Amino acid sequence: MSLFALIFVFLFSHAFATSNNAEQNFIQCLINSPELTTPIAGAIYTPANASFPTVLQAYIRNLRFNESTTPKPYIIITALDLSHVQASIKCAKKHNLLMKTRSGGHDYEGLSYVAYDHPFFILDLFNFRSINVSIEDETAWVQTGATLGELYYRIAEKSSTHGFPAGVCPTVGVGGHFSGGGYGNMMRKYGLTVDNIIDAELVDVNGKLLNRESMGEDLFWAITGGGGVSFGVVISYKINLVRVPSTVTVFQVRRTSEQNVTDVAYRWLRVADKLDENLFIRMVFDVVNNTNGVKTIRASFPSLFLGNTTTLMNIMDQSFPELGLQRSDCQEMNWTQSVLWYYNFPPGSPDSTLLSRIPRSLTHLKRKSDYVKNPISKQGLRFIFQKMIELERPGLTFNPYGGRMAEISEFAKPFPHRAGNIAKIQYALDWSENGVAAANFYVNLTRVLHKYMTPFVSKSPREAFLNYRDLDIGVNHNGKNSFLEGTVYGVKYFKETNFRRLVKVKTMVDPDNFFRNEQSIPTLPSSRK
Repeated sequence: MSLFALIFVFLFSHAFATSNNAEQNFIQCLINSPELTTPIAGAIYTPANASFPTVLQAYIRNLRFNESTTPKPYIIITALDLSHVQASIKCAKKHNLLMKTRSGGHDYEGLSYVAYDHPFFILDLFNFRSINVSIEDETAWVQTGATLGELYYRIAEKSSTHGFPAGVCPTVGVGGHFSGGGYGNMMRKYGLTVDNIIDAELVDVNGKLLNRESMGEDLFWAITGGGGVSFGVVISYKINLVRVPSTVTVFQVRRTSEQNVTDVAYRWLRVADKLDENLFIRMVFDVVNNTNGVKTIRASFPSLFLGNTTTLMNIMDQSFPELGLQRSDCQEMNWTQSVLWYYNFPPGSPDSTLLSRIPRSLTHLKRKSDYVKNPISKQGLRFIFQKMIELERPGLTFNPYGGRMAEISEFAKPFPHRAGNIAKIQYALDWSENGVAAANFYVNLTRVLHKYMTPFVSKSPREAFLNYRDLDIGVNHNGKNSFLEGTVYGVKYFKETNFRRLVKVKTMVDPDNFFRNEQSIPTLPSSRK
């Protein structure tokens, strides 16, 4: 053992004098691991390190889980290479520590860096950010600690006519976004992230590095839509790039109750999933004050069209004239700039803006999801708007489906929400106040609106989107009732057939349920010791 490692162990032996022996033994296991190809000591942080809070908070993207009452990890491992990941898994198994894997920290319920009923540590993958783009093959290998903004920038470095159908928030980490079926403004043209993944590298529960061929099609299927953290540590994904025109068009149109918002929303629900697949029109409702200071509903329609303004105007005039889109509302730009526009960066922001890992803002937040399968009547919309005005704070975002999304089988990937869906709804509420009381108050507002929406959304099951993580729909304590608890949320995220297949894969590759969290895929009951 090196002198540095010996000093490191000595210091930790004092820092952990009052701590559980398991954590002390875990650290020594890491440092002495035969797996290591580079020293790991410099990648280990405990509360005894002055920089521990900084490392922990660097990728907390929901301030609701940055309170003094939030459970903290015993250790953070900022893995520097593959051997650190392998050693972390093997030593955590040996010493019975729960591992949380964090890529970008955007899990809406903080499950990548918080646990509530078991000592845990964080395996932080932010150093795994390599991106290798091949325009010749129209593919790229992307490590899971990279961000979406970094991926888009690296593609743009080599081509102005290629992109990838992922999200518009540039600081989101690739790992969770890809593995859970992340989507973006090109979903109606090209489907989801997972519909364009062709290979992957994963470290399994035995510390072995697998690719698509060696892991087999069942496991590959599971980690492309079922969430990677239930099955191993995904190191990287190989993706197919998609072609985008050199010029795309964006627009933002807003309407209020005084501008026939009900009629426009009613029409959107009948056409948004049937429009040209190159056109993606979101519909966002929030509550604002009108010119008289009276609360009213505002509908915003931020949109992307993969083509020029003239073609877009022809489509809108024929299919959705009720929106009243004017040529002056439209802006032409390249696809990379459209990502910056969509995320409200100032006009003319350079592409390098996408490389920043610092969020534009940090807030406390709650998100929920639903799926709309039948158009909502005008009276139904009025009821919804009245409820929103009563509650004031929660907003609703409708994301249109159809196009390519309706062509892919619901069984092709674990993500099952395909044909038959008009739109996905995101419930969103942000707040600035700290503390549990404020969180409980605002979270309850989203629950009230979600309950009110019951007649207007999917049923049996009431479907939900995995990447809009929501512990309200079920929590797994990973005990003797793990399978039953997992079924509650599992059929909502994946529907029955896909959930059952995920459970079989989980039981096959991780029978002792090492890779687990509060909403992970459970094993079959008979597999547990």
